[in-house]
Amino acid sequence: MKKKFKAQIDTFMDEVKTRSPGEPEFHQSVQEVAETVIPYIDNHPKYKNANILHRMVEPERVVMFRVPWVDDNGKVQVNRGYRVQFNSAIGPYKGGLRFHPTVNLSVLKFLGFEQIFKNALTTLPLGGAKGGSEFDPKGKSNLEVMRFCQSFMTELQRHINKYTDVPAGDIGVGAREIGFLFGQYKRLQNEFTGVLTGKDLNWGGSFIRPEATGYGTVYFIAEILDRNNDSFEGKTVAVSGSGNVAQYTVEKVLELGGKVVSVSDSSGCVFSEDGLTQKHLEFMMELKNEKRGRIHELADAFKELTFNEGECAWGLPMNIDIAIPCATQNEMEEEHAQKLLDRGVKIIGEGANMPCTTEAVHLFQDNNVIFGPGKAVNAGGVATSGLEMAQNALRLSWDREKVDSKLLGIMKNIHQQCVTYGENEDGSVDYVRGANLAGFVKVADAMMDQGAV
Repeated sequence: MKKKFKAQIDTFMDEVKTRSPGEPEFHQSVQEVAETVIPYIDNHPKYKNANILHRMVEPERVVMFRVPWVDDNGKVQVNRGYRVQFNSAIGPYKGGLRFHPTVNLSVLKFLGFEQIFKNALTTLPLGGAKGGSEFDPKGKSNLEVMRFCQSFMTELQRHINKYTDVPAGDIGVGAREIGFLFGQYKRLQNEFTGVLTGKDLNWGGSFIRPEATGYGTVYFIAEILDRNNDSFEGKTVAVSGSGNVAQYTVEKVLELGGKVVSVSDSSGCVFSEDGLTQKHLEFMMELKNEKRGRIHELADAFKELTFNEGECAWGLPMNIDIAIPCATQNEMEEEHAQKLLDRGVKIIGEGANMPCTTEAVHLFQDNNVIFGPGKAVNAGGVATSGLEMAQNALRLSWDREKVDSKLLGIMKNIHQQCVTYGENEDGSVDYVRGANLAGFVKVADAMMDQGAV
């Protein structure tokens, strides 16, 4: 199918690269969608005549601004802030804010473009957006982070509100940062409103929101296993990362009877042939969430764990059933994919956003490994953000069990959409095609209903 439409796909991508030069991450995310959506459009001329895909890859609005702040030495620092408001066809813009040195316009456009499809898959009325700054919270004092967040929100507040754009957290933007951002918004707008999600439970947050991306990732993979008459029980699972998503992915895998053999950060990988325990997980959560330490400290504290400096989670010396990359984009390259194939991996579930390179994805698909793309697998985070918005609008707070039940239902629904649009003649499922087409059709139909806007 891809070969038949290669010329069309190449022409389309040439146009995207000409209009958005020097944005490799954005080009990569568009290429993945184009490979599945362009053949579909060819069989549905209404989308071609309306030029829907060309319109969809252009953000509705890109805001870029200066963020000055004063460090603890009294020196003025300057960072750059962004908000990419990509598509509002099915609801207000929704997507996280990322504070990390790797942030640039290409990264945020890729994340915002992915968010369009991810949000559509949740079935909630949410458009796609992303924002952030190259500011790095690591190594900064609480006062420095507060000053930066206040300066960032002083500009961002002009472009967001509960009906237009509702940001959330992402890498580098946790409960601390959301609190500082919300406080400044409230101060400037003189209103207490649900303009941010990921808030603390004491002031408008939702149960399960911190856990949602990790839990949702495992719920989706559990649906894949169930469709194949299997479960997590006894499975060996490799996880990368040690932040929020990885932590709660590990927690839920352990709860469902799986054995997690790895976690990591940018300094290296911690490995356990016998599997991580709840005690290991609790230590890692305190280490990463409160002490903001490095992953080697986990291995330092437990002799049964091994730290491999500078290594990733994909070269482990044992067979792996399921791999769940939860760190960052393009962390898993083709050579890593081959190592996992050599270790007998059966399922890949992207807990992070686009953590696998195009070459790695194609290698998995060519070798019949079930591959779950991030826009479907990790949609639990934004889904629960949508549930937080609903609770804010109702001035209610649902209990933990109700939110978790709704999250599970949403992930089951997302999986079913992927099956509906991605099932092959032999009964297998192309989850990439399924996720892309399910999200595309919902957004495209809404765009057509609303005219050339």
